[in-house]
Amino acid sequence: METIIVYVDEARWAQQQLAPMAGAQGAPVFRWVLVACPPRMARHVSKWLTQSARKAWREKWSAQLFEQVEPMLRKRGHSTVRVIAKGALAELTKELVGRHAAVHVLDARRPKFGQPLAPVSEDQKPASPDGTWEVPAAVAGMGAMLLLAAD
Repeated sequence: METIIVYVDEARWAQQQLAPMAGAQGAPVFRWVLVACPPRMARHVSKWLTQSARKAWREKWSAQLFEQVEPMLRKRGHSTVRVIAKGALAELTKELVGRHAAVHVLDARRPKFGQPLAPVSEDQKPASPDGTWEVPAAVAGMGAMLLLAAD
């Protein structure tokens, strides 16, 4: 059975990304290592919470994500393994590839405007070098639309 490591941060987006691979008729059965990537807590919130409260929140958030994504995978007979990401994703990928002998690594995290995602492996290149052109390009595009609308 082949193993696929999938990084997930939003259930709907992940379901859309995984549906072609998981739901295809006649597709092989995979073991999916689902890696939840919880959002970072704001600095102001985290200073008032204990480590155990932060850990409990991360686990609860991840459990809700897994409960939404896993049924789609298990419906076709796939098996799943749950992992919660902590620290650098590239290091976690190395560890998981070694532990599970994974064949593929899939980044199913939802891209966020103006925030480049951290690469999940050393081979992955970011969409833009540091995300510096995303916001100025969007502002220029909106400005062009306003000029056209004003005419």
